[in-house]
Amino acid sequence: MSRELPKNWKQVFFPVWIGQAFSLFGSELIQFSLIWYLTNKTGSASVLATASFVALIPRVFLAPISGALIDRWNRSKVMIFADALIALATTILAVLFWLDIIQVWHIYMILFIRALGSSFHWPAMQASTTLLVPKDQLARISGMNQTLRGALGIAAPLISALILEVLPIYLILVIDIATAAFAIFPLLIISLPEVNRILNKKIGFGPVWEDIKEGYRFLLGWRGMLYLTLASTILNFLLNPGFTFLPLLVTEHFKKGVIELSMIESAFSAGMIIGGIVLSAWGGFKRNIFTTLTGIIGLAIGTGMIALAQSNQFYFAVAGVSLAGFMNPIANGPIFAIIQTHVEPEMQGRVFSLLESMVSAMMPLSMVVAAPVAEWIGIRGWLIFGAIGCLVIGVAGFFTSSLIHIEDGRENYLINQ
Repeated sequence: MSRELPKNWKQVFFPVWIGQAFSLFGSELIQFSLIWYLTNKTGSASVLATASFVALIPRVFLAPISGALIDRWNRSKVMIFADALIALATTILAVLFWLDIIQVWHIYMILFIRALGSSFHWPAMQASTTLLVPKDQLARISGMNQTLRGALGIAAPLISALILEVLPIYLILVIDIATAAFAIFPLLIISLPEVNRILNKKIGFGPVWEDIKEGYRFLLGWRGMLYLTLASTILNFLLNPGFTFLPLLVTEHFKKGVIELSMIESAFSAGMIIGGIVLSAWGGFKRNIFTTLTGIIGLAIGTGMIALAQSNQFYFAVAGVSLAGFMNPIANGPIFAIIQTHVEPEMQGRVFSLLESMVSAMMPLSMVVAAPVAEWIGIRGWLIFGAIGCLVIGVAGFFTSSLIHIEDGRENYLINQ
């Protein structure tokens, strides 16, 4: 797949990337602030669960539609519109807080709108990156993205907690509006390359539905990419509940408190930062799939360390969490690079959106399954189950021909069938 990169690609890509980093920081601030507000205001676990579910709906059910539209539309304009929609929703929420007429259902509505904007924004940014960054740098850029998310995982809650002490929440929401402006500005002055979209097709539900089906056919017709997507989905199913249950493991198994819980959470984010930096500097193995499979095996080892730590071995569990955090970008970063390198640019919006939809769907599904199972076999039992599952996927991947040869390209796979 040939790509004509812009001259001085760094001068085009990094202003956009930095703007998006500001926007992500603002979003993390708002996420923490709203969850804290709901916690203090209601003290209800069902309210928090509903808030999480509302934010997941667009990612699960609307992502395939957004992916088809992203592949038809100008991606710069999609990102501008998505950031503007999120900023508008946040502005409405700020006004409601300022007028002191805020209701819980208002927050649900705004969370839904913000998630809707994100379901367009993230795939558009990933698909645009393909047209801006050389192939041999994509894994490094993925490492940078993972480092950024790890850093925000540490910094955003701390900064949110500090400013919540001195500012009313509506002024914190204004910060998010300002960061959205930082994200939009580079997109207004920098011309991003675009793919030759299928602009001659009629618009309407029928043609868009055909594009959605084409995305599914593309995925089903390429066994290696299908296996990679299924592996990502299953891994999320296996690992998400165990790490969600870590606060209970800290209090019930290790008999520790909030300080130790903060150590666990910080250890994961710190490991993620280091792993992202390593991936950025190293770039991974020549075949990105080898890097991903190695990362999956590392995730299995880290998760197993957490599960096997005895009640007096809290710091052994911290080491396991750190290793899992380190391996997270090693496993995930190359997946994005594989898609960006080997999926046609005009198809990437749909592929990224389908991946997001399937992975996001595992979050509520895994919790529904894991909660009663963990009651039966214990949290450590679920962690062992997850670690074994990760290990099986990682090792089996090295012996799965269509997965190992995924970077030979879809055309080569079809020729050899």
